[in-house]
Amino acid sequence: MFDDEDFENPLSLHDHFMRRAIELGMVAYDMEEVPVGAVIVHDGRIIGEGYNQREALQDPTAHAEMIAITQAAGALGSWRLLDCTLYVTLEPCPMCAGAIVQSRLPTVVYGTTDPKGGACHTLYRITDDNRLNHRCQVLGGVMKTDCQLMLQQFFAEQRAKGKK
Repeated sequence: MFDDEDFENPLSLHDHFMRRAIELGMVAYDMEEVPVGAVIVHDGRIIGEGYNQREALQDPTAHAEMIAITQAAGALGSWRLLDCTLYVTLEPCPMCAGAIVQSRLPTVVYGTTDPKGGACHTLYRITDDNRLNHRCQVLGGVMKTDCQLMLQQFFAEQRAKGKK
């Protein structure tokens, strides 16, 4: 599945999984959902994936991360997502950051920041708040330009259609 160089160069491994998250974001895009995609990786394989489905499901909790977390917990048979990494195209919001902490995810990798709702680095730092019982390492900016362009194009198209 991977070349040896993928494991020697962690950035190429991050790019590999972020590409899948971007593909999932494009599924949401095609459904006229905010184009966010997420995957959860355990032992080098994807065990959960999701994309935003708030409009389709009429569920405010149907964020890409929440769907991926639910799938990953089912795959592992445990709510504790130890030894897993979440890859997501957009910095998680407060709800998703809370779910990340609750599921004990040790690592989060995201593409672009969210200046209006980011809860890992931008507005809040929920994922590394020392008042909480779990903290995780967060790496932002992986394939940042690709993730930004997907979101910018989506919102430009929505504005052109007269949608919020």
